[in-house]
Amino acid sequence: MTETASLYSLFIGSFLAATLLPGGSEAVLFGVLTAHPQTLWTALAVATLGNTLGGMASFGMGWLLPQTQQLKHVEKVRHYGTPALLLAWVPLIGDALCLAAGWLRLNPWQAALYMAIGKFARYWVIANAIA
Repeated sequence: MTETASLYSLFIGSFLAATLLPGGSEAVLFGVLTAHPQTLWTALAVATLGNTLGGMASFGMGWLLPQTQQLKHVEKVRHYGTPALLLAWVPLIGDALCLAAGWLRLNPWQAALYMAIGKFARYWVIANAIA
């Protein structure tokens, strides 16, 4: 697979892994960096962007939900605000945090920033474990 195709696959895998769909992007990142180690920073940027946009899709779904029902993790997000989204990468609770942040109508720019920081940090740790 070419470098470009690998990076496209990484973006799609990262995006889908951050939505409510099951899947993990870590294996895709591992594969890309194993096949194309020279793409380290580009791969980190692509994975972070895709995963953050996927998280923002969940955030948007939460925004669209009627506020007549209570969602899981709302109180945690209400208490900590957008910095709680530093944990948006955590399996199982990350999707719920993004959904809850949207449901609470938190600032989307701040939400994206905190998501991106947390997601980048996770990918950076994974990339350094590979090296």
